[in-house]
Amino acid sequence: MLRVPRLRIVAVAAMAALGLALATACGGDSGSEASGSIRFLIFGDPAEINAYRTLVKSFKEEEPDIDVQLVEASDREDLIARLSTSIAGGSPPDLFLMNYRFYGQFAARDALEPLAPYLEDSDVFEEDDFYPEALDAFRWKGELTCLPQNISSLIVYYNRDLFKRFGVPPPKDGMRWNELVFRAQQMTRDKNGQPVRGADPDLPQANTAPAEIYGLGVEPSIIRVASFVWSNGGEIVDDTDNPTRFTLDTPEAKQTVESFFQLRTLHGVVPSDQEVEAEDDESRFVNGRLAMLLDSRRAVPSLREAAEFDWDVASLPYFQEPANILHSDAYCMTEASEEKDAAWRFVEYALGPEGATVVAKTGRTVPSLRSVAESDAFLDPTQKPKNSQAFLDAIETIKHVPTVSTWPEIEDVTNGLLENGMYLAQPVDKVVAEIDLKTRPLFERGESAESAER
Repeated sequence: MLRVPRLRIVAVAAMAALGLALATACGGDSGSEASGSIRFLIFGDPAEINAYRTLVKSFKEEEPDIDVQLVEASDREDLIARLSTSIAGGSPPDLFLMNYRFYGQFAARDALEPLAPYLEDSDVFEEDDFYPEALDAFRWKGELTCLPQNISSLIVYYNRDLFKRFGVPPPKDGMRWNELVFRAQQMTRDKNGQPVRGADPDLPQANTAPAEIYGLGVEPSIIRVASFVWSNGGEIVDDTDNPTRFTLDTPEAKQTVESFFQLRTLHGVVPSDQEVEAEDDESRFVNGRLAMLLDSRRAVPSLREAAEFDWDVASLPYFQEPANILHSDAYCMTEASEEKDAAWRFVEYALGPEGATVVAKTGRTVPSLRSVAESDAFLDPTQKPKNSQAFLDAIETIKHVPTVSTWPEIEDVTNGLLENGMYLAQPVDKVVAEIDLKTRPLFERGESAESAER
């Protein structure tokens, strides 16, 4: 069983004597003094972790009496396991950073301290200072429970040098799905730089040599498929507020899913599962063997650090109308934390103008605080990607998947079946039927953000 060390509690007698805990019980006051030691649980690749180390260091200069200890999980599964175990054992971290798709399981257990009262009393910012599309994803039973640090979305990263090498126009904002596929075909090349698998329609016959460079990297997952389903006029569930099943069997959704599978089964422009297992898409992109990559803002710090070529981003292509999916992580406070004042002060700093600017400059976030997102801290044209504006332009088209306590299980099952369609060429009808069959019980067992009633 994974263990999380117990919180090191720093007793502050003066605070107790003055009753400051009562003064801040309903929210943090940026003018009040706070002290203590808090534990902050996160995960990420080395470049992401460095972004938060930079934030903690900056906070320490501002609040020397508050000690923030970073607890680094190895991946999302490890973070969830550690959090679950520590909450059950009565010794959770004070804060953790989690995507909106996964916090519901903890909200449903009343393990989180709602942050709405703290926000109401804050002198640093107010609710209207944040993008509502990010805030709304963290409302549990109508109450703002966690505060989002970012409002990222899905975007096309592309290797500009690679496109120049082969004389192919790079991706551009406002592309349609077919344009994405065509560019991916043109950029899928063998070791001699020749188009493969019939990528060039002018070739009299297909070049069946193995691909050395693939045109596109995208995982077969529900959070990758969803945007395209929405852009094709479909929905992924029957009721966003209280979902009971997926609706991938509708004509609009099924057409989209089949087109997604055909990236591998028909066009051959994405790597096989064995190739992805040997070298994940982000690594393949960094190594110059992938022309385009679909990912969120989280990829930026690593690319700035490791990519030795010119790269940029373009908006997500679409079928009928632009649509995108929210990628947002939030600061959540555990209900059992004994250092809530200190924890809130860190949240207030991290999400406020100073802290949000620190993290934005690392490339990690699309800040949820409007003033920072629309500033040079995020839009700085001297930093890659030059087209960061594409992230802000996507906000008006953003939707989010349902917040359900069992969503992690739903996502795991669904992703495995989508892999069968892309990598094993299983018929789309079989895949969507099996997804429906295997996830209905999980929807039934889950509690949604809007209501526990079924």
